[in-house]
Amino acid sequence: MSFGIPNYTVRMSVFRDIFGIAKGMSVTFREMFAPTIVEDYPNKKLPNEGAVFQERFRGLHELQRDENGLEKCVACFLCAAACPSNCIYIEAAENTEENRISGAERYAKIYNIDYNRCIFCGYCVEACPTDAITHGHGFKLATFNASNLVYRKEALLVPIPANAGKPLDPQEPVMVPEKRA
Repeated sequence: MSFGIPNYTVRMSVFRDIFGIAKGMSVTFREMFAPTIVEDYPNKKLPNEGAVFQERFRGLHELQRDENGLEKCVACFLCAAACPSNCIYIEAAENTEENRISGAERYAKIYNIDYNRCIFCGYCVEACPTDAITHGHGFKLATFNASNLVYRKEALLVPIPANAGKPLDPQEPVMVPEKRA
């Protein structure tokens, strides 16, 4: 009388093991003989050519301007207070009539984001009452020098719109006919 494992169970176990290996190798062989698809990523002409972004993608931050070309940031420090990684540094200054930078009383004289610390959570974007800071679609942050990852206000600002300070659609004077008595 043997107290070991029945012969049938051992054979089924070996059969299941061989079947599992064959199933895994079938995937390997199928991929090995499939044509290779290569994207020539670094040699693209445009920075985002070929890259498809979802609407909710959180890339490099952008400091927005209003329709007159003035900065939207009013230096309220809400973005810096909301940031969990403490990567936003702001210094405020007062606007003057001769040197108007934003539409409010104050503007951000210094606005730095340290991307060594940023976790792209989006809390700064949600906290901003003027929609001055948004996430763009920039994704090329790689560098060999960590000091290059501290972005200053000049690098974050969007360009001044071409029609800044001009009315959007100038109206022609309307000629009203005179009433005759």
